[in-house]
Amino acid sequence: MFDITLLWRAPEINPVNRKARSIPGLNPINTYGRVFFFSWFGFMIAFWSWYAFPPLLSITIAKDLGLKQTDIANSNIIALTATLLVRLVAGPSCDRFGPRWTFAGCLLAGAVPTALAGGVTNASGLMALRFFVGILGGSFVPCQVWSTGFFDKNVVGTANALTGGFGNAGGGITYFLMPAIFDSLVQDRGLTPHAAWRVAFIVPFICITATAIGMLLLCPDTPTGKWSERHLAVQHNLASHGITGVVVDVPGEFTDKQNASSTPSRHGSTEEKLGFEASAPKQPVTSDREAQIGEQQMLDTARGEVVVKPTLKEAGSVIFSLQTLNQAGCYFCSFGAELAINSILGAYYVKNFPALKQTGSGNWAAMFGLLNVVFRPLGGVISDLIYPHAGLWGKKAWIHFVGIITGAFLIAIGLTDAHTKSTMFGLVAGMAFFLEAGNGANFGLVPHVHPFANGIVSGVTGASGNFGGIIFAIIFRYHGKDYGKVFWIIGIMTIAINLSLSWIRPIPRGQIGGH
Repeated sequence: MFDITLLWRAPEINPVNRKARSIPGLNPINTYGRVFFFSWFGFMIAFWSWYAFPPLLSITIAKDLGLKQTDIANSNIIALTATLLVRLVAGPSCDRFGPRWTFAGCLLAGAVPTALAGGVTNASGLMALRFFVGILGGSFVPCQVWSTGFFDKNVVGTANALTGGFGNAGGGITYFLMPAIFDSLVQDRGLTPHAAWRVAFIVPFICITATAIGMLLLCPDTPTGKWSERHLAVQHNLASHGITGVVVDVPGEFTDKQNASSTPSRHGSTEEKLGFEASAPKQPVTSDREAQIGEQQMLDTARGEVVVKPTLKEAGSVIFSLQTLNQAGCYFCSFGAELAINSILGAYYVKNFPALKQTGSGNWAAMFGLLNVVFRPLGGVISDLIYPHAGLWGKKAWIHFVGIITGAFLIAIGLTDAHTKSTMFGLVAGMAFFLEAGNGANFGLVPHVHPFANGIVSGVTGASGNFGGIIFAIIFRYHGKDYGKVFWIIGIMTIAINLSLSWIRPIPRGQIGGH
């Protein structure tokens, strides 16, 4: 039975990597609770600003700048393209510099163009600005890597799903906040619509900047301290539990051919070497809040679950492994669909229900994003509940199950193209449950795949979600306002891709760590 005190009590920790085995989400005084807060809040603020244009774009901004439907669609595509590029870079950056600095860097780099939104005067300027604002979408990768670094395998699926889900809710919050800020500036401050939408973007700029500074001042890189000293901390923790020995290379082969034994590497630096072979009698030294785990599990954690800086060849093996392809393909469908649908949902509602107008359609479209607060975490929680009973294959099967059901809902929405609110909103809510749970389920498995290259796997997976968003946005762009047709096209693609990837093993055969 769930112990509610875990939500604020200092967590039990893994004695080797110092990761928490529970999530003190209501205790920001505790280091783990504080990192958890900044992980989800930082991404939520980023997502809000990243998607701050769509709620005002179809009516207010389009009228002010004289935009055509194709201009709106092109700006949506360009915003996702920048995020795709940033996510590809953010993964290796997390492995080299640490997720906290990468996270703050994404926020600060995206805050500047957000503040400059008021300077846009035409379609070209809008597209250029949205490209640079798209940097904020890259913050998802360090959000997940940072969370993975602080929470152990028994709860990492839940932790990643919560941080990702709360963060993704920014895509719903923006549909509430941006029209509300705009209306307040027009009605209460007397600004013209031309000035009001421009001034509205100063609000997310202030929030982003404050969050990034707080993250740097109040949080550590890892549970053991500085990112550059993470290897030494693990060695010290093993030694304090009576496990001593010689340093051996972290396995360099990440594919199915990987062997559990290690061989000397000609290119690895001392900093990139880690692992211990047990010797001598053991005299464990533990604290009251340490989890009691076996010696072999400690060794596997040290050998396989501490992030290293892989060489270019090793990084290539991770990127092109079947396991990474599986995560990327599933996220291409789930998060890609979410991004593309987020961009057009308000316009789709206005088309089918003209009486809603900008604010009304925005409020209903917000529901899709806000459901992330519940549905994405639920996907990760269910993944963690499956894990003790069905292992990693169970986690993987859950991803494909929700993916296929998502596809079925997308087809239903497209074929019905409902003009009654109850039918449309009910189908969208049902689709949101499985789609957003799929996002959470995906990043419940990611920490198990090549765990010592977690930044790369997270980066490729996250970037694939953006790539999916671009592809689906392009399909929307070339079908004009025939939104229903695009929904069922995305549904068919989602089912086909999930079925085609279902045979792949969840992790490479012989992988050390991540089990």
